[in-house]
Amino acid sequence: MKQYLYFAYSLVVVLPVFAADNAMPDLPPAAQVEVALSHHINVRTAESEVRIELANRRKWSSGNYEFNLRAGNSQRELSPTGQRQREWDVAIERPLRLFNKVVLDSNIGNESVLRAEHALGDARHEAARLLLNQWFNWQREQTQVNLWRRQVGILTQKVGITEKRVRAGDALKIELNQVQVVAAQAGVSLQQASLRVQLAASELKRPFPGLMLPAEVALALPQPIEHELDYWQEQVMDDNHELGLAQSESRVQELLAQRMGADRVPDPTIGLRYSNEKAGEEKLVGVYFSVPLSFGLRGVNAEVARHHADIAHTREISTKRRLEGDVYTAYTRAVNNYLIWQQAQQAYRSVNANAELVARAYSLGGSSASDVLAARRLALESGLAASMAQLDANEARYRLLLDAHQLWARDMYHQKSVAE
Repeated sequence: MKQYLYFAYSLVVVLPVFAADNAMPDLPPAAQVEVALSHHINVRTAESEVRIELANRRKWSSGNYEFNLRAGNSQRELSPTGQRQREWDVAIERPLRLFNKVVLDSNIGNESVLRAEHALGDARHEAARLLLNQWFNWQREQTQVNLWRRQVGILTQKVGITEKRVRAGDALKIELNQVQVVAAQAGVSLQQASLRVQLAASELKRPFPGLMLPAEVALALPQPIEHELDYWQEQVMDDNHELGLAQSESRVQELLAQRMGADRVPDPTIGLRYSNEKAGEEKLVGVYFSVPLSFGLRGVNAEVARHHADIAHTREISTKRRLEGDVYTAYTRAVNNYLIWQQAQQAYRSVNANAELVARAYSLGGSSASDVLAARRLALESGLAASMAQLDANEARYRLLLDAHQLWARDMYHQKSVAE
C-alpha cells in the first residue's frame, strides 16, 4: 500500500515539473534551475542574512540589559580611640524595559526577519533574471553558429556547382573565385561565432556551474501574451519581493523611530542592596531605584530616527513607481517582440524562397553567381533577423512570466523556507 501511495505522490509532484519542461523546451530543466539558483552566491549570502536576523530577533526579545553585581569593602576608624571596623556591602541590580518598549522590540525583531526573507526572495529573483538573460545570450550565439554552419554548407555546394560549370564552359573562372571568396568569408564568420558561443557559455556557467548546456538549441515558437496590462500589473506587484523588501525596510525604520521616541522616557534600574556595617553590629537590607537624566541626547536620537523612517518611506514609494514602470516596459516589449517576430518570419520566408529560385536558376544557367551570392546574403541576414526576433520574443515573454511568479516559482518544489 505504501508503494502505491509513494507512486501516486511521485506523479503529483513530478508530472507538473515534467510537463513544464516539455512546455518550455528552450529553457533548462526546472530541476537544474532550482539547484543553480539555490547555489548562487547572492542567494547563499541572503540565506545567511536570514539566519543572522533570526538570531537578532532573539536578541531583540531578550533586550540588551543584564544583571549587574556590585560589591564594596571599606574600613571605618573611630575616634578618639582609633578603633577600626571593617564594613562591606553587596548589591545586585538590573535595568527594566518599560512594557511599550518590550512590544516594540519584539515587533522590530519580527519585521527584521521578514525584511531578510524578502531580501532572500529578491536575491533569488535577480539570480533567475541573470540566468534567463545569460541563457538566451548563449542561445543567440549558438543560433548564429548554426546559421553560419548552414551557410558554409550551402556555399560549399555552390563552389562545387560552379566548378562543374567552369569545367563545362558555362561559367567564368571569376565566378568561381567570387563563390570561393564568399565561402571563405563565411568560414571566418563561423569561427568568430564559435568563439562567441564559447565565451557566452563560460559567462553562463561561471555563476551557475551546475547548469548543463544542451548540444543543440531548441527554438520554441513564440506565444502571444494572453492578458492585458492590468492583469500583469496585478500579478507582478502581488507578493513582489523587491517591493516587499522596501515596505519591510520602511516598517523597520518606522518601528526604530517609535523605539527611539519611547526612549525619551528612560528605563529605571531596580537594585537590591545588603550591607554589613560596624563590624557586623548593623546589617542593612534595602531596595533602591535609579533613573538616568537626559539632557537632549534622547530627543536628538529620536529626531534622527524619524528622518531615517521618512527616507525609507520615500524609497518605498519610489520602488513601487519604478516597478510599475518596469511592468509596463516588460509587457510592452513582450507584446511587440511577438509582432516583430511574426513580421520577421514572413520576410524570411519570402527572401528565402527568392534565394532558392535564384539558386535553381543558376544551376540551370539562368542567373549569374553574383545574383546567387546576393540572394544568399539577403537570405542569411533575413534568417538571422528572424531567429533573433524569435529569441527576443521568447525571452521577453519568459521575463514577464518570471516577474509574475509564473516561471521557476520556488513553492512548486515544496521546499521549506530558511526561517523554518
